[in-house]
Amino acid sequence: MKKLLGTIAAAAVMTVASQAHAARDYVWAAGSSTVFPFSTRVAENFAKKTGGKAPKVESLGTGGGIKLFCGGTGEGFPDIANASRPMKKSEFDACTAKGVTDIIAIKIGFDGIVIASDKDGPDYAFRLEHLYLGLAAKVLRYGKFVPNPYKTWDEVGTGLPGNRIVVYGPPPTSGTRDAFLELGMEAGARKYPMLDEMRSSNEKDFKGMVDPLRSDGWIDAGENDNAIVQTLTRTPGSIGVFGFSYLEENGDKVKGATVNGVSPTPINIANGSYPLSRSLFFYVKKANIGVTPGLREFVEEFLSDAATGRGGYLQGRGLIPLPAAQHEAGKAAFKAGTPMARPAS
Repeated sequence: MKKLLGTIAAAAVMTVASQAHAARDYVWAAGSSTVFPFSTRVAENFAKKTGGKAPKVESLGTGGGIKLFCGGTGEGFPDIANASRPMKKSEFDACTAKGVTDIIAIKIGFDGIVIASDKDGPDYAFRLEHLYLGLAAKVLRYGKFVPNPYKTWDEVGTGLPGNRIVVYGPPPTSGTRDAFLELGMEAGARKYPMLDEMRSSNEKDFKGMVDPLRSDGWIDAGENDNAIVQTLTRTPGSIGVFGFSYLEENGDKVKGATVNGVSPTPINIANGSYPLSRSLFFYVKKANIGVTPGLREFVEEFLSDAATGRGGYLQGRGLIPLPAAQHEAGKAAFKAGTPMARPAS
């Protein structure tokens, strides 16, 4: 009888395990709102080609996606984390602590962070220091840090429109925000010798002084960048911060500002002359390849010449392709299953 009960119990456990595994028979990707439109397009093509279930793609922001990805193993956590910045050392360590190891990191292309306004509004020609002076909670003035006193853009820089400083941008969980702080705010602050010296001597103090955004001019607008675009058309004089692909898709409604005299164009983003250029990534759990149905095929579709190669269908969505050698390296890294090293910072 005990043997029979043991057999029944074992069968029940196997049934539950089987049901748990069967609970997710599709690929799950979560993370960056910038990578979201690219990932959803690949998911659509994947489903059409294979006839299988379309992967689930969620726009949670880079930080939110990586946090969920690193939350654990199994079907309750994403197979892929989409990211508009590199994974941080602290995030890698959080993954390791939860048993998420052997992560494959793949760069998929370039993107530019756009500072956009309504198509019919005045043009903006920003310098990096304007972004710091206009948006930091505290700014350096006459050798002291004071609460931001500027109310309109023409107070910040000669030649800028006299519109009130109102900027709709991504929340703290967003990789776009992280990159904007580093490439825009911090780079602008470093134009001042005192702040540049502070960064060299104590980067933590520098970030603590420069990165906080003013609450009376910066408005967290969530992870839906299309919503920011719509807000700009309804709020004359306002500005939005989002990825280049949304400018590409909505060129009839909004326009991008120049930064340091350079326009956000595919060529300028790819060659790095546009100051707010960055790389886009996704991270894959190696342990899930061959376990999650379709995961290998979905990633191969994402890395294919037809998708992310020069002239691929994602270029039409606003993705700036990698140089051919980097594109091929990404395919080779995935094929070899080469795991990423622990980030330096």
